Amino acid sequence: MNASPLDLTVAFHLGPVPIAMPVLVTWAIMLILAGGAWLATRRLSLHPSTAQAAVETIVGAIESQIRETMRADPRAFVPLIGTLFLFIFTANWSSLVPGIEPPTAHLETDAAAALIVFLATIYYGIRFRGLRGYLRTFADPAFYMIPLNVIETLTRTFSLVVRLFGNVMSGVFVIGIVLSLAGLLVPVPLMALDLLTGAVQAYIFSILAMVFIAGAIGGHQGGMQQGDT
Repeated sequence: MNASPLDLTVAFHLGPVPIAMPVLVTWAIMLILAGGAWLATRRLSLHPSTAQAAVETIVGAIESQIRETMRADPRAFVPLIGTLFLFIFTANWSSLVPGIEPPTAHLETDAAAALIVFLATIYYGIRFRGLRGYLRTFADPAFYMIPLNVIETLTRTFSLVVRLFGNVMSGVFVIGIVLSLAGLLVPVPLMALDLLTGAVQAYIFSILAMVFIAGAIGGHQGGMQQGDT
């Protein structure tokens, strides 16, 4: 375990460029998720295999959550929200692998995920409202609220970083301390709690991303069908 949660362990050097362990683990997770998705969907059938049924269940659950949270047609948002949830969930649970520290226990990974949400909020806001319509949201409910609304947009992005980093890093830190003091089997209940926390944090991060995007698109939820309201 690192002396400080802000320290980065260098896995290897690519020429003069050091490649840190969180970067290596992040790329490994992305390759595993992409490869797993390809294997599960390369032979889609009306009579789904176990893998296809599992994927359809996950996608269906994500679509349902988007529909309930955003009150919008989920098709435009599933790729982003689904990818964020699965990546953060897998990253948080990567601590099950001996010697692996979750990439989400480092500020850089969490900041990158929060930045994606920040940019996605702007993208969807402009896509559904138009540039002028999106910029007008910063003057809601009055023109003098523009500075506060801009600050709110930045601070809520920062809160995503702090929430995810604090919860994941603290779990890793506490388990490391207990493991060093009490032995191998004692921290097992804490590890189970940490896994539960990791799943909850992935869910919360995704929900907050939906809420931020829903706020940006407002009543322009494109494709919401009658009867879904």
